[in-house]
Amino acid sequence: MFSNFDFEVISRTWPYLFKEGMTFTLMLTGLSAVSGIVLGTLIALMRLSRFTVMQKVAAGYVNLIRSLPLVLVIFWFYFLLPYIGQWITGSARPMAVGAFMSALVTFSLFEAAYFSEIMRAGIQAVPKGQTGAAQALGMKYHQVMLYVVLPQAFRSMTPLLLTQAIVLFQDTSLVYVLSITDFLGAASKIAQRDGRLVEMYLFAALVYFVISLAASLLVKQLQKRIAVA
Repeated sequence: MFSNFDFEVISRTWPYLFKEGMTFTLMLTGLSAVSGIVLGTLIALMRLSRFTVMQKVAAGYVNLIRSLPLVLVIFWFYFLLPYIGQWITGSARPMAVGAFMSALVTFSLFEAAYFSEIMRAGIQAVPKGQTGAAQALGMKYHQVMLYVVLPQAFRSMTPLLLTQAIVLFQDTSLVYVLSITDFLGAASKIAQRDGRLVEMYLFAALVYFVISLAASLLVKQLQKRIAVA
């Protein structure tokens, strides 16, 4: 079955695949995860706010984003972001945003909707008695959240946040629609250039599987340690 396979194409091109493709994939995943967690935490706080308007705005954003396919959102931001920048800056022509910035903004805002639900669950899981005790000590709302609630929420939700980051790592492969050279994009270019689609796509699938599986096992170990603590 594998007699006609040219596996040497992998050994010839792996420096390009990992130096160019995987480096970009990991960078986009890291930046999007950090931005998504920060924005998601703010959205979660809005959903738990006592102000009805903020609750509805945050809930509407989460429901909207989670109802749309990611690839469609990528196209939206890629084509609309330059015009949004033009409208904000008052420029005479669309703002030069670039494919990378469009992808970063897209993934950050898209993942924020999912991270917000994780953080909301973590915040609600913190015992009310601790919030009441902090308020009894004279701490204001933002101090209670910053020093009492959020640290505990982040600790308890870390495994879920990392699990969602693994999903984000897999989803970054969709940037191929913007002709960005991520890991899958690099593998696709080599496959089409050398006519070795099966070998390269099998190798790409194996790499994604190994990295995702290893990260998942690490998350499980972390979850056990947190649970024991």
